[in-house]
Amino acid sequence: LEIPYKLVKHTRAPALAPESLKSLPGNSTGKAPFLEDSDHGITLNESAAIAEWIITKHGSGRLALKPDDPNYAEYLRWFHFANGTLQPAFVTSMFMGMAEGSSEGMAKQFAQARTAGALQVLDERLGKAKWLAGEQFSAADVMTLYVVTTQRWFGPMEKGDPEMKLLLGAEPPKQSLLEVDGVNSDIWKK
Repeated sequence: LEIPYKLVKHTRAPALAPESLKSLPGNSTGKAPFLEDSDHGITLNESAAIAEWIITKHGSGRLALKPDDPNYAEYLRWFHFANGTLQPAFVTSMFMGMAEGSSEGMAKQFAQARTAGALQVLDERLGKAKWLAGEQFSAADVMTLYVVTTQRWFGPMEKGDPEMKLLLGAEPPKQSLLEVDGVNSDIWKK
């Protein structure tokens, strides 16, 4: 969108939100990402809210489909799919994978099925459409790509189908961040 911004990095301590992030006005829970928009005097957390704010207030609607666009419903679906379906499935699967107990347990099976189902739906859509919302690259692709590319560092992620290979690019890492000293590791830079 070519919007000027200042990026402030906060190092997790070791995996939870650092005090520097929790101390920001309006962010007592330490959520990331977190937006401070001094032009409008607001603070926001939650990825989708931040994306919509930036698109609407600073991006002149670029990366969003308009309500009269024939693919608007698909745009809305996939924009919210990232944080409403895909990311919760990944996070649940990641934590269940770290939990003690048999991989045959019902909770672990449920988590694996949710993740597989979410990836299958995503894969099927990318097999039919150029982008998630149709022929136009949009914020739906940005939101989903962020979730998918981030997750491959935190847990196992398979990508057998050509559509997922296009989305993910390089092969998933051999080890997750959790296996190599968490976010303090530099493995994600490779």
